[in-house]
Amino acid sequence: MLKFFVFSLGFLVFVGLAAVVGGFYALHHYGRGLPDYKQLADYEPPMVTRIHAGDGRLMSEYAIERRVYVPIQAIPKRVVNSFLSAEDKNFYEHPGVDFVSLLRAVVTNVANIGQGRRLVGASTITQQVAKNFLLTNEVSYERKIKEALLAFRIERTFSKDRILDLYLNEIYLGGGSYGVAAAALNYFNKPLDQLTIAEAAYLAALPKAPNNYHPVRKHAAAVARRNWVLRRLLEDGKITPEEAETARNSPLEVRRRDVTEVVDADFFSEEVRRELVELYGNDKLYEGGLSVRTTLDPRLQRIADLTLRNGLLAYDRRHGWRGPVTQLDMESGDWQEKLAEIRLPAGAKPWRLAAVLEVGAQSAAVQLADGTEGTLPMSELVWARKWLKNQRFGEKPSKPSDVVAVGDVVLVEPVEANEEGETYEAGTFALRQLPQIDGALVALDPHTGRVLAMSGGFSFEQSQFNRATQAKRQPGSSFKPFVYLAGLDSGYTPATIILDAPFVIDQGPGLGKWKPGNYTKKFYGPTRMRVGIEKSRNLMTVRLAQTIGMERVADYSQRFGIDKNLQQVLSMSLGAGETTLMQMTTAYAMLVNGGKRITPSLIDRIQDRNGATIYRHDLRLCEDCMTDYQSGGVIPELEDEREQIADPRSAYQVVSMLQGVVERGTGRKIKAVGKPLAGKTGTTNDYMDAWFVGFSPDLAVGIFTGFDNPRTLGRSEGGSAVAAPIFRDFMAEALKDQPAIPFRIPPGIRIVRLNAETGQLARPGDRNVMLEAFKPDNVPSGQQVLIDGGSPVTGETGGGALPVQPRNEGLSGGLY
Repeated sequence: MLKFFVFSLGFLVFVGLAAVVGGFYALHHYGRGLPDYKQLADYEPPMVTRIHAGDGRLMSEYAIERRVYVPIQAIPKRVVNSFLSAEDKNFYEHPGVDFVSLLRAVVTNVANIGQGRRLVGASTITQQVAKNFLLTNEVSYERKIKEALLAFRIERTFSKDRILDLYLNEIYLGGGSYGVAAAALNYFNKPLDQLTIAEAAYLAALPKAPNNYHPVRKHAAAVARRNWVLRRLLEDGKITPEEAETARNSPLEVRRRDVTEVVDADFFSEEVRRELVELYGNDKLYEGGLSVRTTLDPRLQRIADLTLRNGLLAYDRRHGWRGPVTQLDMESGDWQEKLAEIRLPAGAKPWRLAAVLEVGAQSAAVQLADGTEGTLPMSELVWARKWLKNQRFGEKPSKPSDVVAVGDVVLVEPVEANEEGETYEAGTFALRQLPQIDGALVALDPHTGRVLAMSGGFSFEQSQFNRATQAKRQPGSSFKPFVYLAGLDSGYTPATIILDAPFVIDQGPGLGKWKPGNYTKKFYGPTRMRVGIEKSRNLMTVRLAQTIGMERVADYSQRFGIDKNLQQVLSMSLGAGETTLMQMTTAYAMLVNGGKRITPSLIDRIQDRNGATIYRHDLRLCEDCMTDYQSGGVIPELEDEREQIADPRSAYQVVSMLQGVVERGTGRKIKAVGKPLAGKTGTTNDYMDAWFVGFSPDLAVGIFTGFDNPRTLGRSEGGSAVAAPIFRDFMAEALKDQPAIPFRIPPGIRIVRLNAETGQLARPGDRNVMLEAFKPDNVPSGQQVLIDGGSPVTGETGGGALPVQPRNEGLSGGLY
């Protein structure tokens, strides 16, 4: 008996030692290659980055996992208790592994194996954190051992609340929901603090297998699993019997998440996305949970999209009909099915596809894919002249058969009245066509550079190429104001006389002679500078550029951010260089703001997931900005740190001349807005591009139109015909409810009455009198300067500025 006792004791000691040695070996063997669990200290779950408009409304979201992070301190107790009862009721007592539950699971699984049932697990929340963050989903005993070892280490390093925080914000709960906060919104359209006990219990039922407990497809299983969690909560004393009964009897109903009001600004959003990637990289954008407040004004953006679209469509309609989308064989019995299979062309929304069923004398009968029937009246077809090469067009159609034929599949839009306001019958449609021309519009605050609206093309769906920021095109005559600004800063005035006459310059051996001309093909002799810009006289601009030197013109181009490397050849003074609409609009903004440098910005500020501001466009500090002004505090004034890049007086003189462009010159169409506006048209050789860039005192707007693969827009389709109407319509709507604010006159400007014919001071009785802006030291005093640019016809250059006597000497006049 004693021997047996000694043997048994020795065996137990041996087994114990073997177990200890085996345990140390397992710890050594499986603990060597474990991931660094300490990285969890700095772990931040992937979160959605949201882009907001200037008024706070959502524009777009970027994410890999659509997660809403909520710290453990803000998660309601009923939610926490539900997950603890369902997943790990001893969470706050065990060291990482729940040995009691583990033993219970072993016993249960032995029975389950014998009965062919599914095995049960005993992983704690800590073990699940170890698996989800640090390990794979491999099913093996090795992974379970590593999981347990990591759980012990995690428990020694982190608090229970930190572990629970990681778990509840990381766990996947189905339906694209990562974390409990996202799940509450997606399943019940509620924030966490509004969940009922039953709803919280359902979320806690999901971690093991969300798809097995889908609230709609597997409703019965979902309710049973929810009720199981409620039973566990009752057993753990977390809810009362009455609460448990009420929760069990409540129906499991999911509610569709409220549709978030999203501001439609695809080109703007994509430009912001690219900027964020450049600043922080893709990982930060798609996982960083950034909150980005942009400069976008949703009202102006809507106006920009609509007016640009309408302007491009108006041009396209002027140049004819290019034919149907496709054609169907109407004799076949399945034409309706084939019509339904045709995809709506990109960019055609909200138009519809329709098949032409019959062509009559005054209308055509059509049918949509959904069976809706209607008519195309002749009044909605008269625009559809046949398109010809080089944007020419044929004769005006006289009957529907000149435009459409039976079997044509065309784009249509329901209409209620014609352009004259005459009402149509129900079921009347208008013929539509996607334009080939494209363009862009930019609107920004000239004082800060904040981009308020940006439309980069007719349709983002059709093309994501942003013509406001990515298309480098020749600005044509819209560049001229900067040549004149350089001249004004050189001492000339808006009344300076410039010779408008033939100009020829030898370009060098084998290059021939350069002979620029005016748009009208005429010459006007000595003419005031103001008239030169109002009428967009090329020859006057070239002579001024030659007189002041292209080096100076290139300097101004660089200062205003138009072209940093402008070639110093005279053709560049007429806008032969290349720039973007954003750069050009910003340059004009710096004219109306008095020559202050601004940088266009799409982002006001960026906050990280914790609400800390990590980026601000305006870096000025304002220590007194928290003052309660309504209590009598003095409104703080921030220092103006903008660099002065031109004489503000010269800038105003250019603004005044550009106002003349609208009132009397190439931009006369814009005068109909009835507000103080200024700007300049731009048209390139062979009508390849059409521009209008201008401003009100507090809003700078640029328009570019042209084909993506440059070709002529057609004869006379320049800036005044294509781009200016878009500018006009945008400004009319944008400024509709605003007072008529005059352009601000800087100190050091004298407004003088001039004789418009002579450019000299007006005298009493003069009939053609105008007001002109001068600097005090160059008000006309009798003798004028004629800029002739030297004598390029003969090759002689004598300085280019010649004194001439005015046609009416000794005039005097009053000053304002």
